[in-house]
Amino acid sequence: MQRDLWTSLLLVWITCVPYSSMAPLNNQSQSLQTASAMIPRNRPSEGQRILSRAKRGWVWNQMFVLEEFSGPDPILVGRLHTDLDMGNKNIKYVLAGEGAGTIFAINERTGDIHAMKKLDREEKAEYTLTAQVIDRDTNQPLEPPSEFIIKVQDINDNPPQFIEGPYKGSVPEMSQVGTSVTRLTATDADDPVYGNSARLVYSILEGQPYFSIDQTTVIRVALAGMDREMREEYLVVIQAKDMGGHMGGLSGTTTVTVTLTDINDNPPKFTKGSYEFTIPEDLGIGKPGGRVKANDRDIGQNAKSTYSIIGGDERDIFEIVTDAQTQEGILRLKKPLDFESKKSYNLTVVATNIRADSITGGPYMDQAMVKVIVEDADEPPVFTKSTYLFDVHENAAINTVIGAVAARDQDTTHSQVRYFIDRHTDLERQFNINVDDGKITLAKPLDRETDMWHNITVTATEVRKATVAIKVLDINDNAPEFATEYEAFLCENGKPGQVIQTISAVDKDNPSQGHTFHYRLEMLNNPNFTIKNNLDNSISVLAKHDSFRRQKQDTHLLPIVVTDDGEPPMSSTNTLTIRVCGCSREGIVQSCNVEAFVLPIGLSMGALIAILALKEYKIKTSELHDEDVRENIIRYDDEGGGEEDTEAFDIATLQNPDGINGYLPRKDIKPDLQFMPRQGQHSGPNGVDVDEFINVRLHEADNDPTAPPYDSIQIYGYEGRGSIAGSLSSLETASSDSDQNYDYLREWGPRFRRLGELYSVGESDKET
Repeated sequence: MQRDLWTSLLLVWITCVPYSSMAPLNNQSQSLQTASAMIPRNRPSEGQRILSRAKRGWVWNQMFVLEEFSGPDPILVGRLHTDLDMGNKNIKYVLAGEGAGTIFAINERTGDIHAMKKLDREEKAEYTLTAQVIDRDTNQPLEPPSEFIIKVQDINDNPPQFIEGPYKGSVPEMSQVGTSVTRLTATDADDPVYGNSARLVYSILEGQPYFSIDQTTVIRVALAGMDREMREEYLVVIQAKDMGGHMGGLSGTTTVTVTLTDINDNPPKFTKGSYEFTIPEDLGIGKPGGRVKANDRDIGQNAKSTYSIIGGDERDIFEIVTDAQTQEGILRLKKPLDFESKKSYNLTVVATNIRADSITGGPYMDQAMVKVIVEDADEPPVFTKSTYLFDVHENAAINTVIGAVAARDQDTTHSQVRYFIDRHTDLERQFNINVDDGKITLAKPLDRETDMWHNITVTATEVRKATVAIKVLDINDNAPEFATEYEAFLCENGKPGQVIQTISAVDKDNPSQGHTFHYRLEMLNNPNFTIKNNLDNSISVLAKHDSFRRQKQDTHLLPIVVTDDGEPPMSSTNTLTIRVCGCSREGIVQSCNVEAFVLPIGLSMGALIAILALKEYKIKTSELHDEDVRENIIRYDDEGGGEEDTEAFDIATLQNPDGINGYLPRKDIKPDLQFMPRQGQHSGPNGVDVDEFINVRLHEADNDPTAPPYDSIQIYGYEGRGSIAGSLSSLETASSDSDQNYDYLREWGPRFRRLGELYSVGESDKET
């Protein structure tokens, strides 16, 4: 059925109709042809018909082809035809120009033009080509070439796009309906002239009923009375749909973040309706006597206020100024107070916004009552003690009574004494005091770890003072933790139950009974490690097995939970890092990813330096002695078929047992400055088993990552352990002048018989 439909369309496309009557959608192609047409020259009279022959030539119109057409066969665009074509196949149609032969192909016999590829109007909207008719036999043109255009007709294959999205906009709060917020525009790559493919309609998908969008693409306020203090930001989703918004159209969306800006629509509001301050009558001029605060829900300049006194200050004694940092009103004295003339004042204080708003009118204001009680400073009272000491727990509740101070008036009137805390000694206002009975109460929570002692000054009418020392008692509010950051090392060939690390903990708290810590593994059934209580507030970490392998896992992280016995108990989780290392059979670390310096158990760095210094001094002394006597044994070591090596066997190494199990340094790994414990070495009098030395050196050479590929195998003969008789002294030659007696060589047995004979001969020669 689809093939029949395309056949019908092709029949329409190749029908030749006048250009003026072609509709863009129906005339996808036309037939281009030449003819001998008779056209009227003059207007004939009635009943007459005058005919004349016009010049033979092309008569055509534009051709059209639909974009994105992907049928099974090339689409027929149109047909070229001339009346010279008598059907005898003597003429040939030729096509040239844009896309000729690649995009468009012509049947040279019939003149049919086909589109060979799928076309995209957004890439190229039209093609200009040239048509010509030539004689097939002579290959000569029969008519001059003519130019024509093939236009690519648009289909709706591109959705609208918001190039500049996402967008941001702002509008003052409380704006009227219809207030403009921002403008946005979408683009459509389809043809804006042809059809409705690029005709866009905008709508709001999200953001109603607060905002709307009109056909001029302007987002406007749709709801009056939006309050920034209730909600400051809105997310609006806008859709643009082509085809005039009809079904089947393509759409694109974008987001617009709309922020409500602040206006001065909130008045300042005092935190309390009335305030009461007690001011000593001897307070200095300009000194602060109290603070009031009015809060404003607006922000920025809209939240700033000024303070003023509008009533109750007939004598003009007080003034109130604004603290620019805290926006508080500071009550100060302009004139001295006189307790005998007036004991209190009732002031009316007003807070007024400094900025008026054009929308709300403003400015706004609020007022509060301030009662000022003048404190008598006639005669100084005397405290019952010069120093008071009170204790309070750091977890004490607010308003807890810590203690009380007492003073009595020395006057005959025995006036009531009022108590005050000198706020210069209590800047954080940690404590309050009852002005009548001297009871000190807690105003803010305490923390012993921050301040263990608080020394405040309590005054009675600012004359006599007493020092009050308050000790903060400890509670269990800190969890124990590792005493240091531990890092342990574990040998691959270590034995189960081996102690890897000893761990202790510390706690910032200071209980009277001392600390008791409890340890446990975070993973209760850890397959690799366990812990043992050392009964001294420390633990030992033990290995459970001997199958640790560096290649499989070189680092283990062991979380350990430490809990104290306070009330309530506090705990923390600390992690022990355990490195798996390659070790010798004696447990000496040789490689742990990073190279580690190898030290025996219990050997400190200072001891090691001292030993090395003594050994160096001893070696140097021996060498000087040997050179002076000139009785040295010369060593030769020509071994096998390898290169000559005069240092392949160093007898000095045999005299250093600790050098047997040394490790080969790897230059590609940074050394680790951790000193690893190991078991001590045991050796004979001369210190070395040569067989063990050779096997260790052979193992190191086989596994040396820095060994060159051309090393040859060296073979060492086993010569047994060193002599238990100790070192041989230097021997003089027979020709030397030494008076050494070598008769004892004869007593050493068959092994030294020949040597004894040689020196005996030397003695005989001397005598001779």
